[in-house]
Amino acid sequence: MSGESGQPEAGPSHAGLDWPNPERNRAGVPGGVIRRAGAQGPRSWIQKVLEQIMDSPRQCVTPSEVVPVTVLAVQRYLLEDEPRDTVPKPLYCYDVTISDGVYQEKCYLDPSLNSLVYQNILKVGIQMRISRVSCLYNEKRIGQGILCIDNVHCGETSDSISLETPFRNRAHQEKPERPLRGGKSHYLALWNNEDPYGDIWLTDKQPEEHNFSDTKIISLSHLEMTWTNRRNFPALLVRILHKSKLRYYGKPDKKMIEPYQTFLEVADSSGTVSVIMWNALCPEWYKSLRVGLVLLLQDYSVKKSYPFRIQPVPVDPQIKLISTMEICLNLRDPPTNIIIIPEKQVKPEWRLPKLNHRFTTRSELDDMPENCICDVIGLLVFVGRVQRSKKKENREDFWSYRWIHIADGTSEQPFIVELFSTSQPEIFENIYPMAYFVCTQLKVVRNDNQVPKLLYLTTTNESGVFITGHRGQPYTYDAKVKNFIQWIRTKSDSGEQKNMVIGGYYPYPPVPETFSKYSSSIKVESLLTAISEVRKEIEDLQYREQKRIAIQGIITAIKYIPHSSATESASASETLRNANRPSTSQAARVEIQERNGKRHQDDEPVNSQYFQTTSTNLSLSNKIRILQGPHANPVAVPQPGASVQTKGIKPGMPSIFNRRANTNASLQGKARKTISDRWESQLWREKKFGLIDHLHYSHVYPESIPRKFMFEHRKFLSEQYNSQPAKYVPPEGRPPKLDDFKSARSLGHFEVTILGLNHEIAIDVAFLPMYCPEDIRTSQIDTLLTSMNYSCAYPQDTTGNDRLPGPRAVAGDIIKAATELDRVHIVGILDICNLGNNKVEVYLHKIYSPENTS
Repeated sequence: MSGESGQPEAGPSHAGLDWPNPERNRAGVPGGVIRRAGAQGPRSWIQKVLEQIMDSPRQCVTPSEVVPVTVLAVQRYLLEDEPRDTVPKPLYCYDVTISDGVYQEKCYLDPSLNSLVYQNILKVGIQMRISRVSCLYNEKRIGQGILCIDNVHCGETSDSISLETPFRNRAHQEKPERPLRGGKSHYLALWNNEDPYGDIWLTDKQPEEHNFSDTKIISLSHLEMTWTNRRNFPALLVRILHKSKLRYYGKPDKKMIEPYQTFLEVADSSGTVSVIMWNALCPEWYKSLRVGLVLLLQDYSVKKSYPFRIQPVPVDPQIKLISTMEICLNLRDPPTNIIIIPEKQVKPEWRLPKLNHRFTTRSELDDMPENCICDVIGLLVFVGRVQRSKKKENREDFWSYRWIHIADGTSEQPFIVELFSTSQPEIFENIYPMAYFVCTQLKVVRNDNQVPKLLYLTTTNESGVFITGHRGQPYTYDAKVKNFIQWIRTKSDSGEQKNMVIGGYYPYPPVPETFSKYSSSIKVESLLTAISEVRKEIEDLQYREQKRIAIQGIITAIKYIPHSSATESASASETLRNANRPSTSQAARVEIQERNGKRHQDDEPVNSQYFQTTSTNLSLSNKIRILQGPHANPVAVPQPGASVQTKGIKPGMPSIFNRRANTNASLQGKARKTISDRWESQLWREKKFGLIDHLHYSHVYPESIPRKFMFEHRKFLSEQYNSQPAKYVPPEGRPPKLDDFKSARSLGHFEVTILGLNHEIAIDVAFLPMYCPEDIRTSQIDTLLTSMNYSCAYPQDTTGNDRLPGPRAVAGDIIKAATELDRVHIVGILDICNLGNNKVEVYLHKIYSPENTS
């Protein structure tokens, strides 16, 4: 910790709390020490450092020897007992567990270094060198000190990591889930607050038979009428209809040990009401309470309901919605008694409502209104990477989410689902293609007034997910579920696997066709980002945070990076770049700036087949509509200078699809003899050497590339596209490399240079069109062409002679289209994402030309 930052701990440190009179060990090192038995081994660096600093509390010291240590855990919790002055303090702090090969030690990371965690530079599995340390004593205990990390240099992933080394401090060994500072009993999930994390979250609550002879029960409707006049409330016998995700409401100035809250919607024969579970009851009960369980609730409290909370609508319209009161469950005042009643003991005369579902098929979704609630079941065909979005600007709290595609056999289009964390990390972090997936309480999002039309599903506060153990679930008796199971039996695993895709950059949802519609659809203070502000926007992103920004400029250069050369060059350049890039806490911000200005521009290709289902939803088009029927598999294929036969044109297409298509018929089916793979304008040649700044963000990393899914490597692939774990998990055997898996994209990508309107700053970004000439049914391309009113055709019936243009031909068309934007002022929509470890994505999502930006 910096010499001037923070104050001595007011509350107890948990280090060594289990020892009545902990004393210093023989070397004078604070904390109860576990010593190795047997012969003397290598001296512990951790112990030597503690000996060096123990007499200089709160003073930063440079260790006499700096050696690499391995990071085994990075754990987050609410920062307490720190003075809050005018300088903004972080909300959270981090304990970092390190190993020197002899001992493990849990250390406190000075909050000034939090950015290394925010950027996923300091992470588990790496080696780092700690160059400044300090010691913080707990003055209420004897000999209890914490090793504080004040300066580090983060290195590469360690090749060999052992978890067998013991903790030097016995308290850390026996209670590894206790934070070093403050009064909290547990850590939070590393990247969000919704997921339960650690061993305080129990899962072993079991149903138990209950003797109802002496139990007085009151109905919900009767309770609603009489609760204001009662002091004591009889028991409630109810079924859980919905369970919300967790809400964490901890704040530094609130001394709450376990500040959690969750909502249950419960019902009996007379109505349904909200039940709020508070604080310490959540870790004890949350993971054991499942939708459908029958509960006996005793010693609860009742209060007037919160007026602004909207209860989920019951599936059964006959059930009365009670919204004037709420049932409160707490560990005290009074201490609530919860009993799970076995289903075999549930009697028909209790008339408890059955658990009904609103299962919807994909073929029915097209006709469903916006905000309608539904449940879906299907086969996962695409699982996107975990991403994050800020809950509020200038705050440290994030939502975790991922995009998935679910097929159910009723349509050629899948469900597109925006899946936020539902406080079920054991499922959210372990989903992969080919799994049977159920998601409940999804909300329809649609906009039929934009091109392309918007239609997807998103999770709600009460959504739940199921991926294994479907047998015995109440929904298995639903007719639509049975139809899906019947359809699955007709599919072959080998045939389906080749079309499964996992991870990578996924540009969804699409932006509308005009800039005016775009500007009215987004909720930000500033619609446009000045090109001079782009660097800061990118640097301020935290790990896996994805944002969409709009900039103005002029396209002055474009370069095609084909699939093969990109694949060959990216891995080598990546290795060189990482090997030579420092990562010190002192230079964390400088480093980010330097990487953007000096990065080598070798790139790698990205995606194709999983986009067959999104069609024009990913379009860069601002003029062309690629038509599609309700069950069609849309394919947008540029046909420059080629005659398209009548069978290739869908009836009812606007004439713009035919104008260019009927010219230059002699070129049909022939590859171009000369194709330029790059272009730069005269304006760029004049301005590029006199720029104030040139931002280089056109690199395409392996993590950005969607991969063909391989079931036998499902664990490895899932880990690559999940969030970084808080604790190190040893790999099974020798893991493959991400580059070993085939890309689901075949065209390659483009480096596009956009010059600012004032001709002082330029930015290089990547453009990734979607194209798969090997399979016309799953091929599509959304490119700069459509921004130029470029013709697209829909090849419905193809023969062996009707082949799609090869990647080089399509690339040539894109280069040609870019030349027609010479000196044109455009608005570029950019998708930006921090991939962690000094890697960022900046991808061109759409171009608005002057005709639709006014």
